[in-house]
Amino acid sequence: MTHHTLRPRLATRIITFLGALALAGGALAAPLKIGVVPGIFADSVEAAAKEAKKQGLDVQVVEFTDWATPNVALDAGDIDLNYYQNSNYLANAVRDKGFKITSVQPGILSYLGLYSLRHKSLADLPVGAKVAIGSDAVNLGRGLRLVQAAGLIKLRPDTGLLGKPSDIVDNPKKLQFVEVEGPQLVRVTPDVDLAVGYPYFILASKAFDATKGLAYTSYEDDSWAIQFVARTDKAADPRIAQFLNIYKNSDAVRKTIHAFYLNDQKLYRLAWLKN
Repeated sequence: MTHHTLRPRLATRIITFLGALALAGGALAAPLKIGVVPGIFADSVEAAAKEAKKQGLDVQVVEFTDWATPNVALDAGDIDLNYYQNSNYLANAVRDKGFKITSVQPGILSYLGLYSLRHKSLADLPVGAKVAIGSDAVNLGRGLRLVQAAGLIKLRPDTGLLGKPSDIVDNPKKLQFVEVEGPQLVRVTPDVDLAVGYPYFILASKAFDATKGLAYTSYEDDSWAIQFVARTDKAADPRIAQFLNIYKNSDAVRKTIHAFYLNDQKLYRLAWLKN
């Protein structure tokens, strides 16, 4: 009797153990899901994903067309990493939304530019010119600082990162600011006198020449570099460490980035490389 009761228990233990092994194997084999926006962030991650595949790491690239959803998806655990935001945007999102997410590695620093399809120089801007600018708090402030650096406006001296049009204290051309969601700025550029533009969106859309900006944010520090961001509780995932090591050391990734930006250093720099 004792002999018969032990065997089912042993069988149950073996089945449970094998099941645990299968679950562990499934977890190890799960693809690393990385959320990106179209353009060079997607392209460079795809290039790294091909190399990762050769090393046994499966990477799934998930494209988003807006700047809100990638953080929501990451915080919810639907993706493992995202790659589309700078440190200042990330800090603001964490503060406003309470996301439990953190930067794990810097990537490309893509500068902002000022673009006009109506005027050949900033001096040609008429009084009352319409200027399209990013609508989210961080990129609104970033865009206003670029307009100030170009000599078109002056902001209050104590204006921080989150500057607003109400912080303008001198506006000799009486510029009118039109706030637009960042990814849509390239589309509205023909409809305004001047637009703050993101070269990576312009290059991806081929809408106009991204190298013909009238001013750029080449003065910015590395806090404006696009970051690889993970959930705080998953930041130590060895799959993430493996992928990031591939990305920052890959010749294929660098060639993809340089080709995308037409090797024009006024548009970008690689923030993980120390000059």
